[in-house]
Amino acid sequence: MRVTAAFSRLLALPGVWVRGVDFQDDRVVVDVVLRRRRLICPQCGYSTPSRRDTRPDASTWRHLDLGVWRLEVRAPLARLTCPTHGVITEAVPFARYRSEFTKDFEDLVGYLATTADKTTITRLVRIDWDTVGRIITRVMDDHLDPARLEQLFEMGVDEVSWRKRHKYITIVTNHQRNQAVWAAEGRDTKTLDGFFDELGPERAEAITAVSMDMSAGYAKSVRKEGHATKAIICYDPFHVVALATKALDTVRRSVWQDMRRLDETAAKRFKGARWCLLKNPENLDDDQAATLRRLRRKGGELWRAYSLKEALRAIFAGDLEEDEVAYMLDRFCSRASRSGLKPFVTLAKTIRKHRSGILAAVRLGVNNARHESLNRRVRMVINRAYGFHSAKAAIALIMLTVGPVTHVLPHERIFSPDG
Repeated sequence: MRVTAAFSRLLALPGVWVRGVDFQDDRVVVDVVLRRRRLICPQCGYSTPSRRDTRPDASTWRHLDLGVWRLEVRAPLARLTCPTHGVITEAVPFARYRSEFTKDFEDLVGYLATTADKTTITRLVRIDWDTVGRIITRVMDDHLDPARLEQLFEMGVDEVSWRKRHKYITIVTNHQRNQAVWAAEGRDTKTLDGFFDELGPERAEAITAVSMDMSAGYAKSVRKEGHATKAIICYDPFHVVALATKALDTVRRSVWQDMRRLDETAAKRFKGARWCLLKNPENLDDDQAATLRRLRRKGGELWRAYSLKEALRAIFAGDLEEDEVAYMLDRFCSRASRSGLKPFVTLAKTIRKHRSGILAAVRLGVNNARHESLNRRVRMVINRAYGFHSAKAAIALIMLTVGPVTHVLPHERIFSPDG
């Protein structure tokens, strides 16, 4: 009797009586029975006092470890007939639907996933990484703030690659709260349409500004009837500079191919110059800075391309007003168009096409670069999520880490002042 009472306090699971305790070599199994008299559907909450039958085998859930022993909770469950979902096993108050773990265990794993690496989590809680993905998906669905789409006036849209072979996730952020509020797999018009369908026409019309890259798909979705038709589209200067960096790399590869055809040895030495061209000058180490000086002395197409990239980056350094940026941007486009470098000629056409949106980002100060700390965290999350085999698990990890989720650990909930 004393043992069952002690385990009742230890488990701290709502709505159960401890009936017995089975001590095994590597685990402790606690048998419990539900205290309530009505059966509840785990999907819709429908309740009834009538049971259809009782499952022949008891159900088992993994609970928080008891020192070196696994602690498991075992209970016999009945089945009910739900008008919506048919014959279904009753819900339990201490575990989520179709889960083999208690809520306390899953909440602990959800918190660890936001702070620890893959190896630490799997070794500490003794589950595999795929199981972690399924757990955090359930935790996100349960704890994600339902009011996260309220008071959304300035938003950002960006995509991030979560796996190789062009697997992308679209993330919507609230600039004022500096939080991710929505995410879905894909990066096209249809993907963002899903966000506006969830947002609704009334809240969508309240959006005043949307920052994004120069993807036509996102802009098309924003301008659709019933979406954010009144919002000002701001093309993120960070992505404009990224296009220039991509153009520079295209020129570099072309020069390297020409050099390789003439001198294989020189081409191998030149191949190491990639990072000194793509990195910002202030971030170069001594060897890279020396390589950059040699490239400057040599001149040619590669140095012209590098100078154009750095000129564009300087325009968006943040110390110029809108009219100054407009003037400098026009000069850059004129210079790029006359450079004779095809990638930069194309870049100049792209900038001219999106000029008003780029200047709007400067004028309003609404851009994705202002939340670069959030973007860095998202990239770190994605690096941890590479082991997941579904976009839903990767999205769950992103939302748990940078979304509107408040993590409450089991001991904080049990011993809180509110009880």
